[in-house]
Amino acid sequence: MSWGTRVLDLDRRTHVMGILNVTPDSFSDGGHYFDPDRAVAHGLEMAGQGADIIDVGGESTRPYAEKISAREESDRVVPVIRDLSRALDIPVSIDTYKSEVARDALAAGASIINDISALRFDPRMGQVAAEAGVPVVLMHMKGTPQDMQDRPVYRDLISEIFEFLADAVRRAVAAGVREDLVMVDPGIGFGKTFDDNLRIIRDLSRFRALGRPLLLGSSNKAFIGHVLDRPAGERATGTMATVAAGIMNGTSLVRVHNVGMAVETARMIDAIKRGRAEDGTVS
Repeated sequence: MSWGTRVLDLDRRTHVMGILNVTPDSFSDGGHYFDPDRAVAHGLEMAGQGADIIDVGGESTRPYAEKISAREESDRVVPVIRDLSRALDIPVSIDTYKSEVARDALAAGASIINDISALRFDPRMGQVAAEAGVPVVLMHMKGTPQDMQDRPVYRDLISEIFEFLADAVRRAVAAGVREDLVMVDPGIGFGKTFDDNLRIIRDLSRFRALGRPLLLGSSNKAFIGHVLDRPAGERATGTMATVAAGIMNGTSLVRVHNVGMAVETARMIDAIKRGRAEDGTVS
């Protein structure tokens, strides 16, 4: 995948996207990096640990989270994106479903749009991405953050998510986004039961038929806590199990809080899939 001067060689190895929540209320690390200076320092730290992308978000999308205005969201993320994009060679992505925020973030140096609504919540988002010529991540969500966990029910979980994502890809292309710049995300934790999340990871390979790179965002989520009986801050081991399973089942990118652990996990699982070390060492 290439755009402008950027290249992500997603066929060669799994890429790691580091999560940077510039919010007071995100489920896992809300408030830790609400201060812009702390946020930038953490972004630099994740880059130093091997992140391929830093994903900056200014509005929590946890279940039942309160919405904020586009202006407030931009005020949170733009200073952080500006400083990170100046300091780093790796791409910075903007995690938003608002076209105004995306436009501001791109002007500040972001070069990927990560839209949890798959271009549905703001009809101008596709145009913004197309005009900028940047990659987009399109995620499946049943409902909205305000109601997505109100007893979500599927007739055929994988098939319904597959068709949703196929429609999302078509919608992006119709808006002018290059198809080779589209990535898809089955939306772990967004309108799914605990068992739904486990089945999605188990059956992730079925989404490869979409022909687009897959992103898996399972980091520290509630279904891990349910299985392991651990609070959000103690789910790193469970998260790495989902990362390993996701890579074995075909994901190209993993979105995580603990970048260092994910980089090592991805490197090891990639080597197992290849049946050889990346450098060709045999001993």
